[in-house]
Amino acid sequence: MNSKKNQALRLSKEAMQDFGYKVVDAVIEHFEKQDEKLPVKNASREEMDKLFSEDAPENPMPATDVLNFVLENVMTQSNVSTHRKTYAFVPGPSNYISVMSDTLATGFNIFAGGWVGSAGAAGLEISTLNWMLKLFNFPVKKGGGIFTSGGSMANLTALATARKVKCGEDFSKAIIYLSDQAHSSNIKAINILGFKKEQVRIIPTNLEFKFSINKLKNAIAKDKIEGLKPFCLIASSGTTNTGTIDPLEELAVIAKKENIWFHIDGAFGGAVILSKKGKKILKGIDKADSLTIDPHKWLFQPYEIGCLLVRDHTCLSGTFTEKPEYLRDIEGNESEINFYDHGIELTRHFRALKFYMSIKTFGLKTFRDAIDYNIKLAEQVEAVLRKSDKWEIVSPANLAIINFRYNPVKENLLEDKIDLVNQKIAAKMMASGEAQLVTTILLGQVVLRMCLINPKTTLEDVMSTIVLCEKFALEH
Repeated sequence: MNSKKNQALRLSKEAMQDFGYKVVDAVIEHFEKQDEKLPVKNASREEMDKLFSEDAPENPMPATDVLNFVLENVMTQSNVSTHRKTYAFVPGPSNYISVMSDTLATGFNIFAGGWVGSAGAAGLEISTLNWMLKLFNFPVKKGGGIFTSGGSMANLTALATARKVKCGEDFSKAIIYLSDQAHSSNIKAINILGFKKEQVRIIPTNLEFKFSINKLKNAIAKDKIEGLKPFCLIASSGTTNTGTIDPLEELAVIAKKENIWFHIDGAFGGAVILSKKGKKILKGIDKADSLTIDPHKWLFQPYEIGCLLVRDHTCLSGTFTEKPEYLRDIEGNESEINFYDHGIELTRHFRALKFYMSIKTFGLKTFRDAIDYNIKLAEQVEAVLRKSDKWEIVSPANLAIINFRYNPVKENLLEDKIDLVNQKIAAKMMASGEAQLVTTILLGQVVLRMCLINPKTTLEDVMSTIVLCEKFALEH
């Protein structure tokens, strides 16, 4: 036998160890020194083309040379989502145990699609999903779920399930309801599933950015009179813009009365269930037919891992199960769950492992304390800004999100000028790389938005950023 063929795509044990140690050392150095870096890295397409535009090499090169190139030219050209001054969007604070868990899952190349592929992976995922079901007071015996790539895939999976359960094969008259603050992934899912624009009702929110109950009732009544079929209601548990939680209990009552599938998008805010006041402010979340949670946000997991929970696990299998001939020998019995029957993906990464190992290592109390800290930090920031004559709170601290704008009392700036100044503050901040801070639109106003879910972020970090914002504002 040709020994060269035997060595294809392989390294010696010593070479694997050397390469592996270098990778781990690089990750550890990043964890230790990430806050010494600038959180924002700006680069142009032209700069990236100069680095990466090349033909695929025909012949091999030393693995360490490839690694060094990547560390020097890829990792240095990426924003630091785990930086304590990353405030934009929803940051991705991570943890080392989960990172190494992902390495294990990838290194062993675990197929987490079916029971036969890995009973261990399936069993662990079932156990971890049961933890989640219990946290949100979903029925453990009847309930179920699946870990997905993120909140977007979880929402798509939920809406596909809702359509199947409530509409069957004909959804031509089906109507779906969501608020103007719902996450864009829901609109994307609706489009993917083939619904037309006229089948979507975007309900305006009230002055607190919450779902308007009266406007929703009116919309449902009108649609029923016109012979249409209301089939799904999407609520938000922690909107991305403001952290607002919709009136879940009232929405649950409407959904039950109208026989509408009730989906709650808790991709961001669902994690607050772990906090001291979480169960109170999330009252009604256990009434959902389906619930999205996103552990790679406020549950401190590395990308990518989302989660969908359902009250009745047969809704998932009834929606996604297919029986191709090439899988007929591996179906197993009813207790052996094949997760490819519970979602869109056949080939699935072993995502549950990192969540499982980090929860086991740190314990839920550590996660609870971190979330409590983040909520209090945002409230502290709000209190400081309210004492200033330069800043105006547009949306108060909700689930560690706060929206504000530069609007000095003594200057009496016109609205257009205020918008322009705040847009320039964000642009200059991002250009400086000193903090990741961007704007959003609330009540027709350009505002600065901070999402403070990194447990490393301190009040001093935030206030130093505010001082820099004031400096940029004066440069206008």
